[in-house]
Amino acid sequence: MTDSIYNQTEMEDKPGEECGVFGAYDFDGGDVASTVYYGLLALQHRGQESCGIAVSDTNGPARSVRSSKDMGLVNEAFTPEHLDKLKGDIGVGHVRYSTAGSSTRENAQPLVINYVKGTLGMAHNGNLINAPELRRELEYTGAIFQTTIDSEVIAYLIARERLNVGSVEEAVGRAMGKLKGAYSLVVMSPRKLIGARDPFGFRPLCIGKRDSTYLLASESCALDTVGATFVRDVLPGEIVTISPEKGIESDMSHAITPAEHARCVFEYIYFARPDSIIDGVSVYHSRIMAGKFLAMDSPVDADLIVGVPESGNCAAMGYALQSGIPYGIAFMKNAYVGRTFIKPKQKSRESSVQVKLNPIREAVEGKRIVMIDDSIVRGTTSDRIVRMLREAGAKEVHMRVSSPPFLWPCYFGTDVPAREQLIAYNRTIPQIRDMIGADSLDYLRIERLREIVNGLGVCEGCFTGEYPLQPPVEDIRGEFDA
Repeated sequence: MTDSIYNQTEMEDKPGEECGVFGAYDFDGGDVASTVYYGLLALQHRGQESCGIAVSDTNGPARSVRSSKDMGLVNEAFTPEHLDKLKGDIGVGHVRYSTAGSSTRENAQPLVINYVKGTLGMAHNGNLINAPELRRELEYTGAIFQTTIDSEVIAYLIARERLNVGSVEEAVGRAMGKLKGAYSLVVMSPRKLIGARDPFGFRPLCIGKRDSTYLLASESCALDTVGATFVRDVLPGEIVTISPEKGIESDMSHAITPAEHARCVFEYIYFARPDSIIDGVSVYHSRIMAGKFLAMDSPVDADLIVGVPESGNCAAMGYALQSGIPYGIAFMKNAYVGRTFIKPKQKSRESSVQVKLNPIREAVEGKRIVMIDDSIVRGTTSDRIVRMLREAGAKEVHMRVSSPPFLWPCYFGTDVPAREQLIAYNRTIPQIRDMIGADSLDYLRIERLREIVNGLGVCEGCFTGEYPLQPPVEDIRGEFDA
């Protein structure tokens, strides 16, 4: 394929980022669109394929939701003119990463549904494993779907349950009773902002406050960006309802014991921004600790510790701190190449990797290098990065990975492919080392995962094949995603 849009996951060989959700409600009646916009900018790392904002005026006419969504990055999709038209004191926003084949404008969020009780605006991060069954059930009772995402299934369930209960938060609770899988939701009703998190806590969600405005966000870094104070995390299994009359209300009826929690550990290893704090644990601290544990468990005699930008840098610092070997910068990253770009033609000499990364010869020449990266999925780029260092004069290249080997796919929203596509499947670590051309290779040990998150319950399914929920018989990843 030549001159085509080339996805980041193909080039960097990383798991696909998660989506990001954001909500705002100004009790004083001020417009929130610009706040949602800046919140989404802070969450851009969680999804670069599409984005959207929906707002409503709680004091205006019913069903007066204004929305705008498009493909691409937040700063490309929204102009000041767009935001000026989005008048409303309550709003939700979304940035989306999707798997192949489902990246269309129709699947962009937030979703807005008009029904007999009014309007619902909803943004969803996660992946349901029972989406096909729920979809068929709804279709047989008359539902007509406009998208292929499981988020629309959730929205329809909430709208349908609202017909039988007295409040939208009760409807969210009823819907949660039917959902299986990963979901963090931000729901905008005519007078309330609601956040909900699945009982296992797969995906993060937190609450913030700035003056009279209450906020919900996937990560605390988005609260910092808009000048808000972090209030607390939405707990696994919790529904929070935010309204001027009652402030923050909590419903924990869907909670399970903390021992059963299964947060996606890759939020701490790769997805989340290092300046975020998730469930009381600093993402930066987690990555530093992963590097320190690598240095303890897999030491190597070397001259310089480097990270693969940007996601390997914190773990590389941790390795350097623990080992006493200097930390340095070995690569220059082209900041003007986005998450997607035009792939160099097959016949040309340009390397897709080298378009974004270029080694600094002065830093690595003649040195024994320990290179830290957060993951190896298919192994399609690690060999090229190792070769780049050697061509720049590195004497030795030792690779350390701040996660265990990927051996199983993910069904809860992380774009980890089928086992046959994983480089670690049916291969030993020495075999992988030889394939990527490193002098040595080692991974973070499984037992270290809970240590890097201070003992929190995490999902280890993609490393062990032991999932917190029974995976679907049929692999529907990429067909129904968020």
